[in-house]
Amino acid sequence: MIGAGIFALTGQIAELAGPLFPLSFIAGALVTSLAAYSYIKMSNRWPSSGGIAMILQKAYGPGVVAASASLLMALSMVINESLVARTFATYALRPFGLESTGWLVSAAALALIVFAYLVNAAGNKSVSGFSVVMSAIKIGGIALFAVAAIWASGISGGSFSQPASLTNFEALLASVAFSILAFKGFTTITNSGGEIVDPHRNVGRTIIISIGVCIVVYLLVAIAVGSSLSISQIAEARDYSLAAAARPALGELGFYFTVAIAIAATTSGVIASVFAVSRMLTMLTEMKMIPHSHFGMSGGIRSHMLVYTVFVAGMLAVLFDLSRIASLGAFFYLVMDMLVHWGVFRRLRDEVGARASILLAALAADAVVLVAFTWVKLKSDPVVVAYAVLGIAAVFLAEWIYLAKNANTPRESSKSTGKDT
Repeated sequence: MIGAGIFALTGQIAELAGPLFPLSFIAGALVTSLAAYSYIKMSNRWPSSGGIAMILQKAYGPGVVAASASLLMALSMVINESLVARTFATYALRPFGLESTGWLVSAAALALIVFAYLVNAAGNKSVSGFSVVMSAIKIGGIALFAVAAIWASGISGGSFSQPASLTNFEALLASVAFSILAFKGFTTITNSGGEIVDPHRNVGRTIIISIGVCIVVYLLVAIAVGSSLSISQIAEARDYSLAAAARPALGELGFYFTVAIAIAATTSGVIASVFAVSRMLTMLTEMKMIPHSHFGMSGGIRSHMLVYTVFVAGMLAVLFDLSRIASLGAFFYLVMDMLVHWGVFRRLRDEVGARASILLAALAADAVVLVAFTWVKLKSDPVVVAYAVLGIAAVFLAEWIYLAKNANTPRESSKSTGKDT
């Protein structure tokens, strides 16, 4: 769960929130903890490899809402792949001073996505082995960078020496949408119910531990960046803020070390995400919740979904910059998350033993962040809001048309996609 999001989003969070940006990570952790309650209760009651799709199908039935929200989740993950791929390109090109050369950034991002496809096409064992090694490198490297930078710079310099106030509270609140994106990897843990030992207890425990570890690491990184750079410097280097912070705090060696860790983290992040998205889309196809076409390709559904996933991610990585990619991901994810909470509250809270007050608090927290984020983006980048609205509307319309045409087609439940317990 700890990964590339911190490299891509720290600068954008600081640019919005100002010197108080570490508070954005704390707020993001609180909102995520509230959100995790619905997923934990559902996964404890019905542990399944169906994950988000299972939760939504239980809450809404196999209709337009469940299918659309599941597809929004998958699309938010594809958007995250393009975000991480462009982050990889920016960090990889930074030592050469080429991080502002648009076509090179797009080419490097696309190359990583193609590499991720090749690793995934080689089979699950290749993904598993590569991910374990890279995860150990990135977690250790991120923590080492943060501790070393704080040790070298202290906690009273950089942006923390600047005056802070809550006069721009709406921007601080809007920045929480990006912070939530850095934590949203916990949702993929719900897909492990068919593989984890004693899933009725351990899926929830794994989610809680993951969120706890993330907030510690993310806060260390935020303090390290904030103590090394002013807000204007972070904003200027928002796409590679950790590398920019490493140089004044740790010198050239620290700079190259941070770049290496960023490359490792983003590479493993894209590979893992391509695996997770293609698996989720395969399940949705088998559950007859989304259409599928072979387009003349050989092989099974999973191999086709790999191609579709990397194609869409590659297009996004080429066409959009980091800020717009992250914004689209935030809109899609928050809408999906609110639908999960509302479905559990309205139909399943008694069956899973969930408290209505916590479900409503999670729903309200998402709504407040979404409204603040939308308001800030309407003022700074209304086009991305239009893209998000059109994208979400297109998903619901396409699902309505598809399901209406296939109303008499038998649909498989989430049990067919994994080992339910």
